[in-house]
Amino acid sequence: MDLRKLKTLIDLVSESNISELEITEAEGKVRIVKGGVAAPVQYVQTLAAPGAGQPAAAAPAASAAAPAAAAPAETPAASGHAIKSPMVGTFYRSSSPGAPAFVEVGSQVKEGDTVCIIEAMKILNEIEADKSGTVKQILGENGQAVEYGQPLFIIE
Repeated sequence: MDLRKLKTLIDLVSESNISELEITEAEGKVRIVKGGVAAPVQYVQTLAAPGAGQPAAAAPAASAAAPAAAAPAETPAASGHAIKSPMVGTFYRSSSPGAPAFVEVGSQVKEGDTVCIIEAMKILNEIEADKSGTVKQILGENGQAVEYGQPLFIIE
């Protein structure tokens, strides 16, 4: 399912009286649930047989991912546990422009604490620490576009 179609579905759900929509197609399954604060989106892609239209969809993604893959490699390697981005979107260190950042270098975090927000398709997703420790390094800049799997924080 392409991104435009997914965005259209999210817009339709947000503007309608329905609270949940689930669609299954050959290349995957999409479930959109409208909540009080933000509507979580789940997208599950299943593997298709070779030659089933995947190469055409994979080519633009591969070319877009190539420059992004080079950016994290330029970051100096740091010891510790990396909290990685679970999605593509825009990285924010605080809940609003005037609010203090969720964490700073030296902050103690517990597993489950919110460390940042990633905005994807007008939905703000709170990213939680997957391990307890001290924030050693912040690798993302406020308002920066981030890729799936890109390290955002180093904790030890």
